[in-house]
Amino acid sequence: MECYLVTYDTPNDKRRTRIANLLQGYGQRVQFSVFEVWLDDRSKRNLLRELEQVISSQEDSVRLYWLCAACQKRVTVLGQGKPPQPPTAIII
Repeated sequence: MECYLVTYDTPNDKRRTRIANLLQGYGQRVQFSVFEVWLDDRSKRNLLRELEQVISSQEDSVRLYWLCAACQKRVTVLGQGKPPQPPTAIII
């Protein structure tokens, strides 16, 4: 799994809510329009496909920034929050 910083901007309230709800299923919100998500290849393809169905390519902007392992170690957080951490897995 790899960590991505996902940012979005849209002038449409309904799409903004739909994008946020979609991203909440993939990771954690760190700012109003910014999420940290952990994705493997399959979940990344699924996320991109789902986002394409929600956004307006004429009005909206969604960006995924890959945070390599070295970059993750260099994240500085002031105030509340924690640097990106991979999700924990429970094997039964």
